[in-house]
Amino acid sequence: MKRNYMLLLFLLLFKVVEAQDIKVLSTVTEEPIFGVAIFNATKTKSAITNFKGVASLNKFTLSDTLYFQHLSHITKSVTKSQALKTGIVYLEANTQGLNEIVVSASKFEQHKRDIPQKIVNTNAEIIEFMNPQTSADALQNTGAVFVQKSQLGGGSPMIRGFSTNRLLITVDGVRMNNAIFRGGNVHNVIAVDPFSIQSTEVTLGSGSVIYGSDAIGGVMSFYTKNPELSYTDTLLVKANTIVRYASASDEKTGHLNLNLGYKKWGFLTSASYNNFNDLEMGMHGPNDYLRPEFVITNNGNDAIVSNPNSRVQKFSGYNQLNLTQKVRFEPYKNLSFDLGLHYSKSSNIPRYDRLIRYRGDDLRSAEWYYGPQKWFMSNLQVTRLSSRSNLYDKVKATLAYQNFQESRIDRDYQSVERRIREEAVDAYSFNLDFEKRLSEKTRLFYGAEYVFNKVASTGTNEEITTGNVSNTVSRYPNGATWQSAAVYTSLKYKPNTKFVFQSGLRFNHVTSEADFTENNEFLNLPFTSSKNNAGALTGTAGLTWCPNEIMQWKLNAASAFRAPNIDDIGKVFDSEPGSVVVPNENLRPEYAYGGEVGLKLDFNKKFVLDLSTYYTYLDNALVRRDYTLNGVTEIMYDGELSNVQAIKNASKAWIYGFEVGLKIALTKGLELTSQYSVIGGTEENNSIEVPIRHVAPNFGNTHLVWHYKGLTLDAFANYNAELSFNQLAPSEKEKDYIYAADENGNPYAPSWYTLNFRTQYKISKATTITAALENITNQRYRPYSSGIAAPGRNLIFALKYSL
Repeated sequence: MKRNYMLLLFLLLFKVVEAQDIKVLSTVTEEPIFGVAIFNATKTKSAITNFKGVASLNKFTLSDTLYFQHLSHITKSVTKSQALKTGIVYLEANTQGLNEIVVSASKFEQHKRDIPQKIVNTNAEIIEFMNPQTSADALQNTGAVFVQKSQLGGGSPMIRGFSTNRLLITVDGVRMNNAIFRGGNVHNVIAVDPFSIQSTEVTLGSGSVIYGSDAIGGVMSFYTKNPELSYTDTLLVKANTIVRYASASDEKTGHLNLNLGYKKWGFLTSASYNNFNDLEMGMHGPNDYLRPEFVITNNGNDAIVSNPNSRVQKFSGYNQLNLTQKVRFEPYKNLSFDLGLHYSKSSNIPRYDRLIRYRGDDLRSAEWYYGPQKWFMSNLQVTRLSSRSNLYDKVKATLAYQNFQESRIDRDYQSVERRIREEAVDAYSFNLDFEKRLSEKTRLFYGAEYVFNKVASTGTNEEITTGNVSNTVSRYPNGATWQSAAVYTSLKYKPNTKFVFQSGLRFNHVTSEADFTENNEFLNLPFTSSKNNAGALTGTAGLTWCPNEIMQWKLNAASAFRAPNIDDIGKVFDSEPGSVVVPNENLRPEYAYGGEVGLKLDFNKKFVLDLSTYYTYLDNALVRRDYTLNGVTEIMYDGELSNVQAIKNASKAWIYGFEVGLKIALTKGLELTSQYSVIGGTEENNSIEVPIRHVAPNFGNTHLVWHYKGLTLDAFANYNAELSFNQLAPSEKEKDYIYAADENGNPYAPSWYTLNFRTQYKISKATTITAALENITNQRYRPYSSGIAAPGRNLIFALKYSL
């Protein structure tokens, strides 16, 4: 009897001790938070949560006020007795901690550490400090994206050896890629206003399971700022104005945004205007990049004149307007309606790389420019984050409409004929995404998507002396359509805080139709219409494993695809001097199969080493190759005998690389970071392996950053390795006009570096100054495959005032 009494007393004591444990969770993901410091007011007692987010409170008395502190969350204080009532304490992520939350991996918020793929993300605070000229520059500042520029008004991202229509761009979860995204460089990303961005997420590697076609090499997700609500009866008013100047392009930029927040309604209005003059290159570097002369036209007569300053890249300047209107309605805590309206319009944008080509001793073009690039998007998103439904816990529905307008205008030197080709795309999309918690350890994500694009395209010739206009072949078949329907599912299994397994499948069906009747008046194609149907099943599987507090392993394997779009099937254009691309209706999707391994070593945030390596095999690659049209290999196009080419499933490619990131906290306020990417790859060309066009040279950066109160200083270097003549893709060797010449007179991309300094100082809560001196040593360089040289020494100044 006494023994039973002692046993019962022991069990009661055990229960009391057990009840002293507390679990700390994130309010965003409801996941455990490791490494939360818990201490009393005098800091004489403390505890730390383990990998399960659990800590013992035995050291504290019931009346003690406990402080819960974590580097990426807002400090919270509660008494011990309050905490023990539920046994759970929730912490809200701070701005820095938001870098650990990602949306793009499943359309719903997850911890970055749970994702088996490598994702690089930045927030609005970092973007403000980096002070990018365009969204393309914001991507480049992540250190994971290489950006090519054919002209100042451009920016074509390259990720892990892929570019253009093999990368996907999304804005607020809506795909920006449309039916005429080309295999050549694509500059649509500059339509996204960097001042409106709340965060960016760059997924390195395949994203086809969630996003479908085009997401072979990566996904660039932009999330714009949402209106802030007051959640009270008092009106919340916030306003920001920013002015910026950059010396290398004589840039003048202005931005204004206004937030009105009510109890359940929020409104955010944003406007930005940029004006860029001709860009000046650096002083020290290859003379091949200089602009010694240019064409001027007076009264319809062309003349080549000397450039008084050959470092000024005539003509490269342009201007751009961006407008954003966001509306948010929250009738309940977990239900929201978000309306977003985005509009971007540029002026004419000179195609600089086409203006520096020669035909013999004379410049080839008198004018070559893109007409105003216009983009409009309206999207309505309904999100419910809690539900008692047996089918889902969270649901998100997104309905969007986009309109893209672009044009190309060119005229040869001494020619009276101006060629004008104009395109417009109407893009409709609907997404339905769900999340269901099957158990404490398992979550299911699934959804469906439908996309419809319609293309309008015209071609005209105009005589500049008489103004007479005549029809000619258009770039795309007018009235062509492209549509995609898909379903997907993804499973996340997390048995404990050390291990996460995720896998998914997606089935996509893509259909495109084109009528070539109008263009056959000029081309005499062997067909009048085409219809292309393509089905694709893709999958992914990956895991993350944290065997201890220091080490994290990531392993991921995935397949991806890109279905032929209207640009592949029906385009007619001059790919290079003396070549013309014609339509090809016999195309199939290209597939990519790849894997990556990552290892992260984190020594208490003092020393962090992030390593990853990857390999991708691209099969049935859609590439431009020589072609025959009605049995002939050459036709007349725009007045020139041109070699016939077409997009074909004619290649295979092998791409591989290694990435390393380093972060060292030297002191409390001083930090050293560095990143470096090594990329290689070959593709099959007539049974011979040759370099791939979009494999960038090895590149990296190193930053030394010091924070002290409201002051931040950043001394940094950017650097690129050389690509020799033998390392250039065959198509790049033909563009000798954008490259330097080696000792043998062959084109190559020289190595380069820049030394830079940036600072930001918060004068007051309302006023912030950001200044930078880039390319301090005034290097003259041109990033790989770019048609325009980079800025020389560049002084950048920005002033922000907040209300």
